[in-house]
Amino acid sequence: MPAELTFRPIRPEDDPAVAAIIRAVMPEFGADGPGFAIHDPEVDAMCAAYSVPGAAYFVVESPGGRVLGGGGIAQLDGGEPGVCELRKMYFLAAARGTGLGEQLLRHCLVVAKELGYVTCYLETLTGMDAAMRLYAKVGFQKLCAPMGATGHGGCDRWFAREL
Repeated sequence: MPAELTFRPIRPEDDPAVAAIIRAVMPEFGADGPGFAIHDPEVDAMCAAYSVPGAAYFVVESPGGRVLGGGGIAQLDGGEPGVCELRKMYFLAAARGTGLGEQLLRHCLVVAKELGYVTCYLETLTGMDAAMRLYAKVGFQKLCAPMGATGHGGCDRWFAREL
């Protein structure tokens, strides 16, 4: 991770910045219509959504305290026990290509294992090529169909990794 960027658990005061990042980044990749996480109710209250048992969300910030992105894990909605989902991992352009995504993803996987999960699932879509390369690099395997009941019918690529 670049020395000037750090990540930490989300706090209530981060909610507006995280919601703005999600709403800015997802449309860059065509993920702004029905069936995408941009419309999830938790987007406006991420801290509360991830303060429940079995969930965690981390924000990336600059030295000046500006939130540049984040990502988290939580139980997969409609999934089997022991399966978590990597959720809402998005970064502003300024934080992309820095290696930070890989470090945050690996951190989320460690936390997921500490929380007792045995599998981590994620959904994405065609066009998020850099993200899919990262998922493959850290051991995610491509699936032929979605898991759980996330409500994200707009996603067309699914991956899972044993923890």
